[in-house]
Amino acid sequence: MRDYREISLWKNVTPEEWNDWHWQLSNRITDIEALSEIITLTPEEKKALNDDLLELRMAITPYYATLMDPNDVNCPIRMQAVPTSKERYTAEEDFYDPLAEDRYAPVPGFVHRYPDRGILLVTDQCSMYCRFCTRRRFAGEVDRPKSREEIQAAIDYIERTPVLRDILITGGDPLTMEDENLEWLLMSLRRIPHVEIIRIGTRVPAVMPQRITRSLVSMLRQFHPLWINVHFNHPKEITPYSTRALNMLADAGIPLGNQSVLLRGINDCPYIFKELFHKLLVNRVRPYYIYQCDLSRGISHFRTSVGKGIEIIEFLRGHTTGMAVPTFVVDAPGGGGKIPLMPNYLLAQGERRVVLRNFEGTITVYTEPEDASSHCHGCKEICMRQSMSSGGGVSELLEGSRLQLEPQVLKREERRHQWMEEKKDQSLNTSKPECPFL
Repeated sequence: MRDYREISLWKNVTPEEWNDWHWQLSNRITDIEALSEIITLTPEEKKALNDDLLELRMAITPYYATLMDPNDVNCPIRMQAVPTSKERYTAEEDFYDPLAEDRYAPVPGFVHRYPDRGILLVTDQCSMYCRFCTRRRFAGEVDRPKSREEIQAAIDYIERTPVLRDILITGGDPLTMEDENLEWLLMSLRRIPHVEIIRIGTRVPAVMPQRITRSLVSMLRQFHPLWINVHFNHPKEITPYSTRALNMLADAGIPLGNQSVLLRGINDCPYIFKELFHKLLVNRVRPYYIYQCDLSRGISHFRTSVGKGIEIIEFLRGHTTGMAVPTFVVDAPGGGGKIPLMPNYLLAQGERRVVLRNFEGTITVYTEPEDASSHCHGCKEICMRQSMSSGGGVSELLEGSRLQLEPQVLKREERRHQWMEEKKDQSLNTSKPECPFL
């Protein structure tokens, strides 16, 4: 990490300004002239920055820029922040909206794919636009938070949909919103009786840790149970600044999880992930997910094989604490949700015995009980209540309520058809304004 005062662009910036998140946000590097004062640009980088065909704008916080190696084009921090002409390439397998978020949005700005939880998109603004962004179809398009009026339609939908018990606030990055707007949003969700859990997804502690202020954490702690998922991809992103930000959040009683994206040339190495996860655990952050890079347009150069992710999990399992082993997932193209992938530890299965292997390759046998039926006498009421609100799927086969599954029987599609019917019934003059970036 470089001292910002060594960079001519910021030699007159005071520590008070540098540590002010508003200053960081308003002084993001957005053009080739400013960037060339921080790093030595290659001809390929210059070409990309002079090209108006890039789908996702460039914006890098001054703080994150000091983490970049000025002379190494393969610097893992630089690769995440600086555009290249590779982003103009669209692979055959790429999608505009790979996770079908627009398809499963009953109202603008809210995605309802899973039965009991949904994604609330409150802004298209990020403090830094990561070059591997899966939502590049709208990220940074207007570069501002949505108005309260625009968000209200999603809150109204949540309020009239009692199965929703868990809401993830994301965007963009919701922590680019002012404290009072974020407080209004959290208060609006907390007033809904069936919303049990609120989560915030943010990259701010990694790219603009100055945003984590005493006033912010004091406000957030009013809304427990509140969870925050942060996003660190490389050990170099763990600095004294980010450490302070994470500790402030943890001290406020906020459980922290980390979501990383597996990226070619940046972290596609088990040793890098092991070091990252150890540093995160020291800062009370639980590694939660490693995502296989999505099939978004213009990011195929970041994608690795699925086998690389399984190799990383294989390396971590048994060689470090289980708390440092996240779930490796593919977020299914077409909106099918997260599919966990892992090495195969179950080698064979018989009538009463299963053959297993451990991380060392040792093969062992586990003997199952003669009576393998379930006897959950103490929870009949819970089972009945939960089964009535079941989201369907393979669990219905295991429960015996269905003999087969057919592709057309999808709860998310049934919900979607219901939304479409409701929209048809609405009067044309009562429709609310569309979100400007969806």
